[in-house]
Amino acid sequence: MTGTLLKIEGLTKAYPGVVANDHVGFAVAPGEVHALLGENGAGKSTLVKMIYGLVKPDSGTMQFRGAPYAPPEPRAARAAGVAMVFQHFSLFEALNVAENVALGMENPPKMRDLAARIREISQAYGLPQDPARLVGDLSAGERQRVEIVRCLLQDPKLLIMDEPTSVLTPQEVEILFRTLRKLSAEGTAILYISHKLEEIRALCDGATILRGGKVVGSCTPREKTARALAEMMVGGEFAVTDRAGRSLGAPVLEVRGLSLPPMSQFGPALKDVTLTLRAGEVLGIGGVAGNGQEELLATLAGERPSAPGTVLMKGVDISGLGPNPRRAQGILSAPEERLGHAAVPAMSLTENTLVTGTIRKPLTRNGFINMNEARSFAEEIIQEFDVRTPGPHVAARALSGGNLQKYVIGREVLQGPEVLIVNQPTWGVDAAAAASIRQAILNLARKGAAVIVISQDLDELMEVADHFCALNEGRLSAPRPTDGLTIDEIGLMLGGAHGMEAAE
Repeated sequence: MTGTLLKIEGLTKAYPGVVANDHVGFAVAPGEVHALLGENGAGKSTLVKMIYGLVKPDSGTMQFRGAPYAPPEPRAARAAGVAMVFQHFSLFEALNVAENVALGMENPPKMRDLAARIREISQAYGLPQDPARLVGDLSAGERQRVEIVRCLLQDPKLLIMDEPTSVLTPQEVEILFRTLRKLSAEGTAILYISHKLEEIRALCDGATILRGGKVVGSCTPREKTARALAEMMVGGEFAVTDRAGRSLGAPVLEVRGLSLPPMSQFGPALKDVTLTLRAGEVLGIGGVAGNGQEELLATLAGERPSAPGTVLMKGVDISGLGPNPRRAQGILSAPEERLGHAAVPAMSLTENTLVTGTIRKPLTRNGFINMNEARSFAEEIIQEFDVRTPGPHVAARALSGGNLQKYVIGREVLQGPEVLIVNQPTWGVDAAAAASIRQAILNLARKGAAVIVISQDLDELMEVADHFCALNEGRLSAPRPTDGLTIDEIGLMLGGAHGMEAAE
């Protein structure tokens, strides 16, 4: 790695009430895998959006391959040799792989030629892909391969990756890392954003640390521990999750033989799901994305009714109740899709308290919204969960992903649920905030609440859960105590080895 591919000096971008990037400067060499580290709201996403031409900087300069670089739009960035794989995939499920790739190209070739090129590139980089497969039938890992292959067809000199492993299995992460190392060896630089610090240590050659929009340091990740990297990000120590001091009580929530058709054309059906959740218990449910997690949460939260006798709260059949009656019973939830499902993008944080809070909080009076109470509740969430925002008047879409996640989780926890169901509670959240959210879940359980944590982060589940189940193609395995459970056993369960097979 000699010379400089990308050089940034004094890059600044401000929004009303916040400076997202404050005179940021760093450099990336050809072939270097360079990490951008920082807490949620530290300015990482704004920075890469400026590099990719999605956001125009207020001041500062960039150089790319020795020439001034200021892309007015992503098309210009791609033409210069910069490609980006976003955290949220931009694919059409009803189209096949080749058609999706063609949509991302300025002048796509004939479909037959493009399909041959996709096969050639995907095989060369260890990302096997059938151009004729419908995207709706692909796993999360396979969809990410489509995004990467689309970028590789541009022959990029710099590849930006934003949280690329958040929805991948450990095996898919290994495939991705082999691909990135091959690209690096061929001279492609990679700018890598992730909150998974052990991955940063294993993959990255260098790192730039951002805090509050400013560069506060740089390092060689493999020379640091994950905890040391986290403390560089937050500027001090953070608490270690403590799951001691809990005991399990009587059954609170029961699911008996729950079966439901798919929610969408490409989703899985729920098949004979059975579980018992006790007071004070944290039940971890693992699984590869798309195996029924969203369907299960929607059903338990009351967004989908189920057959009589399939969902019971303290022995009472609630199968036909909707979300608000279930909230009144004490069942609250936080879905995976925070912007659009858990929160309304254009509404302020104050207004977003009304999305779930009107049943258990005094946010309305005689049918009218009590804005003072709603504002006070929003301020309480911001304070208790360290949500980085200028105030409760700010729109949900203006928050970074991690800060909105803290807000959504805090809104549910502070309503004092008897049962809380959360899907991907720390997705896209920095290490310190993730530890805080996990501790909030454990504290809730310590007070006697029952919690279901649905997550693709196995380390997270092993850290917080008393029992572990695997969800595979809409089927839920029998629960296993997390103490003593091995990664090999978890792998079998995730692959569909249920019941006695998993026990063996």
